[in-house]
Amino acid sequence: MEENQEVDFEVQLQNGKPCTYELALLEKKSDGTIPLFTKDELGRNIKLDFENNDYSISKISSYKEPEKIFDVQTSKRIKFETFFYKYLPKEGFKLVSKLNNKIIVQNDETFSLFVLKSDQDADRFLKSLVNKFVKNKRGDAMFVPDSSSPQKKELYKLLESKGYSKSFLYRKETTYHSLSK
Repeated sequence: MEENQEVDFEVQLQNGKPCTYELALLEKKSDGTIPLFTKDELGRNIKLDFENNDYSISKISSYKEPEKIFDVQTSKRIKFETFFYKYLPKEGFKLVSKLNNKIIVQNDETFSLFVLKSDQDADRFLKSLVNKFVKNKRGDAMFVPDSSSPQKKELYKLLESKGYSKSFLYRKETTYHSLSK
């Protein structure tokens, strides 16, 4: 649990829906076992039961599941720490921009592109990145959370010249929320 508190960018959406993770500690049931209760989103107390009658839940706490982002260069999902140390080295000045649900890292003439689930996730990722830079007392990057229309057009043109398709760049989400009535 102590290691888990160091997660900089955690999962908040799963399949387009808000989610939380919890970690439970199990113990063998005894005669003196006290039942454990939790609260739902409406504040009601709910008794926690375990499917196996031999065990009971003795402690439950929140858990930060690290979110992964899609690295377009390698076509793999990477963790926040991998992104931070691989694509944002201390040497050189970097420009980190957000374009819809994408993060663009420009280091001299090298461009790296990353895709997140949604526009909101990209905003959250950029804020986490800024916090990490402040925490580590680094000032070797400039962050552009939102661009004006002319800046976006130039960024689209630049990325298209690097081989990225317009339809890919204009897309704002990878996970679409299910429509429920």
